[in-house]
Amino acid sequence: MGNEKKVLIIDDDARNIFALSAVLKSKGFVCISALDAQEGIGLMQRERGICAVLLDIMMPGMDGYEMLAVIRSLPAIANIPVIAVTAQAMLGDREKAIEAGADAYISKPVDIDILLKLLAAYT
Repeated sequence: MGNEKKVLIIDDDARNIFALSAVLKSKGFVCISALDAQEGIGLMQRERGICAVLLDIMMPGMDGYEMLAVIRSLPAIANIPVIAVTAQAMLGDREKAIEAGADAYISKPVDIDILLKLLAAYT
């Protein structure tokens, strides 16, 4: 159990969580999820062993950019790698996400091969 690869998926759309979880579980990852930023921050603070977070940028309430600022300001969770995920893949989004504190960036629909390569860097 000490070498499980736990990924937290934060997305306001349960269908996205379901799809990502199904693929990642088939690749040996343990997936936990949150439907909003507050729940996600709570899980990051309570759950041990999260190796990476997949964070949807476009969420109601606190969006991914705001959440990144909170994550990076909390010493207990500031070093957990965060991969920003967005469907609004506009010019400059990657740079904005990295500047906000994301470790990496991927656009939807998620290319699983690219995602697995990104996750391999953190697990």
